[in-house]
Amino acid sequence: MPKIVVTGAFDDLRSPQVRFLQEASALGDVQVLLYSDALVMALEGRAPKFPQAERQYFVSSLRYVTGISLTDGAAFDAVAAQVRALQPDLWVQDERSPVPAADGVAVRVIPGAALAGFPPLAEADRPTGHKKVIVSGCYDWLHSGHVRFFEEVSTLGDLYVVVGNDANVTFLKGAGHPLFGQDERHYMVQAVRFVHQALVSTGWDWLDYAPQVEAVRPDLFAVNEDGDRPEKRQFCREHGIEYVVLKRTPKEGLPRRESTKLRGF
Repeated sequence: MPKIVVTGAFDDLRSPQVRFLQEASALGDVQVLLYSDALVMALEGRAPKFPQAERQYFVSSLRYVTGISLTDGAAFDAVAAQVRALQPDLWVQDERSPVPAADGVAVRVIPGAALAGFPPLAEADRPTGHKKVIVSGCYDWLHSGHVRFFEEVSTLGDLYVVVGNDANVTFLKGAGHPLFGQDERHYMVQAVRFVHQALVSTGWDWLDYAPQVEAVRPDLFAVNEDGDRPEKRQFCREHGIEYVVLKRTPKEGLPRRESTKLRGF
């Protein structure tokens, strides 16, 4: 496979950045050269919203990324030198990326028009013979805490994530929710390498995931401490599904994140 290098801060990771990485991965194996906190400060005159260790963890969790490393120092001129040192077949950039000199490195620019929509994952729901574990949630502002939860749950079996449909999220959480539509939230969850398959719920109220549970027929239903509800326990008892409650623990060295605080409401 061709070796592809992409560069950037990937701060406050959202779907356009993930779409860019997906398109880059169609060209070969993607190595991300991630801007350090010092470089972001030098370029933008402010600290990144998320520190480099958290950005590195999140980006490395994406199924479109083969490897990741940090830039050295706080000068943009050093980026081109590091790209050359990686000896890529292509340095892939988006339309908003600056293009410094990088002698001997071919550059490919992915136009913004190519990043529209949320393509489905072709290999989703491939059979493996492993146990099936299902989780549910809104995932309105996907963050490192969600990724860590997916990572932990995926050790129990193939992970199926049910993403709440827009109408039900509004019903449960009120006006202004969700901030991101169900197609975008589904896309972001499915982009995480720990997720076997993401599904959008078609049910209602706190049991909106019920139709998807019936279809998947999981062995386990996992929640974190915040998501533990009597309705879920009862549902699992009635359907013969093992119920697992995990502690809400961030990845070692990373801060605890909550979607409500990130959204601001």
